[in-house]
Amino acid sequence: MGPFFVFGEAEQEVRDDLTALLEPVVSAMGYELICVERMDSGQGQLLRLYIDAESGIGLEDCARVSHQVSGVLDVENPIAGEYVLEVSSPGDDRPLVKPEHFERAIGERIRVRMAVPINGRKNFVGVLKALADGQIELDVDGQVWSLAIAEIDRARLAP
Repeated sequence: MGPFFVFGEAEQEVRDDLTALLEPVVSAMGYELICVERMDSGQGQLLRLYIDAESGIGLEDCARVSHQVSGVLDVENPIAGEYVLEVSSPGDDRPLVKPEHFERAIGERIRVRMAVPINGRKNFVGVLKALADGQIELDVDGQVWSLAIAEIDRARLAP
């Protein structure tokens, strides 16, 4: 399942490869890699990593991870061309990518954009009620929608 901004199977494969490369590095440092975003910016490519920790994330944490990840990216060279690396905390509107992210968000208000429309609708905002069998149940103004996680383009908390 791909978070954010750049679409297509090839881009999903790039994000998956970057996640597989960087997740062990970030985890070994004591952080959770929430997700990897890669997008075109006005000045080339932007590679953004969202990290988290139980104690929260500060500027020093982002700098430590950025330094370590830069070294790995320099050695492995998984991205063609120039890019800017940005490491960030997930913030109040944190991305929901993995099933465990959705599990932790049960009872919270979330915003979901589907990759393909369901009954002509792609955008949903509501309270996450449940997670089971790769599906989330989202209460949108009293109507419960069952949405497949694999078909979600983007999901975030909506505080």
